[in-house]
Amino acid sequence: MDEAQAQRCSDCSDLLPPPSIELGSVPLALYIHIPWCVRKCPYCDFNSHPLRDSLPERAYIDALLADLDHDLPGVQNRTIESIFIGGGTPSLFSAEAIGRLLTGLSARLTLAEDVEVTLEANPGTVEQDKFSEFRAAGINRLSIGVQSFHPEHLQLLGRIHSREEAWRAAETAHQAGFDNFNLDLMFGLPTQTPAQALADVITAIALEPTHISYYQLTLEPNTLFHKYPPTLPDDDRVWQIQEQGQAELAEQGYAQYEISAYARPGRRCRHNLNYWTFGDYLGIGAGAHGKLSDLTTGAITRLAKTKHPATYLRHSEDSTAVTDIRFLQQAELPLEFMLNAARLLDGVPARLFCERTGLPLQALEPQLTQARTRGLLEPGLERLQPTALGWRFLNELLESFVPE
Repeated sequence: MDEAQAQRCSDCSDLLPPPSIELGSVPLALYIHIPWCVRKCPYCDFNSHPLRDSLPERAYIDALLADLDHDLPGVQNRTIESIFIGGGTPSLFSAEAIGRLLTGLSARLTLAEDVEVTLEANPGTVEQDKFSEFRAAGINRLSIGVQSFHPEHLQLLGRIHSREEAWRAAETAHQAGFDNFNLDLMFGLPTQTPAQALADVITAIALEPTHISYYQLTLEPNTLFHKYPPTLPDDDRVWQIQEQGQAELAEQGYAQYEISAYARPGRRCRHNLNYWTFGDYLGIGAGAHGKLSDLTTGAITRLAKTKHPATYLRHSEDSTAVTDIRFLQQAELPLEFMLNAARLLDGVPARLFCERTGLPLQALEPQLTQARTRGLLEPGLERLQPTALGWRFLNELLESFVPE
């Protein structure tokens, strides 16, 4: 720890980690964005683009590795703890292309021995036929976008797979040797009844994933659903659906640890936990975002890559793929930190604020007092943890940390 870091944390020495943990060392992950999909879903606000022609696999893998080369100077001597390949639909790429990507990453980065490597996958038949090859290429975790098992809801959501394909995708994941995979489920869907929502949860559990993401459909800006809103269940119905789903998941051994994440013991998503504990991450690919801490100066930077795939492919080699670089100001850090940490059911150790931001915990004191007075944050000095009320009304909790 250098003198500057010591000064920033001198006021929270009672909350520092043991001397064997280097203050300011922040875990590092890698996010890779593959932006193409077969068809844009009406609820999707991610940077995804319907595939018009053949996939430019080789050119895009080359661009990803060139993009990474530009970012490497900022992460020298740091170890990658997790890799997440998202989209779009990354499983549209061939296993050969994914293997070439992972080989290129290994040649450039230091990967943890137990690095978690997740690939988002569509349940469609073509994609699941490649699961064994993805496993052989080095993917050790899948995240399968099921969303629903009800034919009517799949059609309303614009999904291109059937209930049967969703079933087979999970079975194929098991057969391919994936002992760790996630299923995505949505609730609060148009026309959805509590019985239908619960049936989706029961069906997902029966397929024995190690992790289930169970989240409410929201109408996001710049989506077809936002422009032409469907009729959604009212708040009371959604709350009933959510509570019964959570109860079933808990009863079957899926512990909730984040707003929309439920896992078997030891199977929490390490990549997402890194986000929620304000860790660092590289972001490569069209529209990818990154967050990096300078462990010497304490500066925290957010980076975004150009969004359109064609533009990204043209400019990745000359480093202009970066379209936005923003240095976080000290006044922003309390909200930036709590936007992530407050998503966790158990919160985070209070000392983590100092470790990840370089600021003393006292920098949070007025906001903490306000949130605790309102009953939104648990009392005590050891953890920053939402109450049940604060978790339910997360936006109200986060308002306490908005800079004036």
